Amino acid sequence: MSAYTKCYDPSGARFGIPTYPWHFAPDGYATRRQLRACGLRPGGQEVAAQIMRTHRGRKAGVQVAFLYRVDRAKPVRPMTSRKWGALALAMLARRTCPNCQITYSYCIPTSLGMCILCAYPEEQRAA
Repeated sequence: MSAYTKCYDPSGARFGIPTYPWHFAPDGYATRRQLRACGLRPGGQEVAAQIMRTHRGRKAGVQVAFLYRVDRAKPVRPMTSRKWGALALAMLARRTCPNCQITYSYCIPTSLGMCILCAYPEEQRAA
């Protein structure tokens, strides 16, 4: 059985929803990213179909992308001034070190939880 036939199930009998091989989805369907590029969003609709391809690196052996109907998609909601303000405050919090309260031009690494100067003070003194 070829990879094409493993991933081809337009009736949805095997996988529960219509399934197509990678790059072979019919017109009128799009992924979330494709909808967003067109200025649309799924708008609460259920997943209409999926595209699938075999993938050796995954535990399940396949990679899946969900498809939504383009004709049922809604336009993206515009950003309000309050949303822009909340986003700016969130980004400011990501750039401010909780220890020294210095605001940097980059986001603080989440693995450290603080700026590099506060995380490794002994290396900064030696240099």
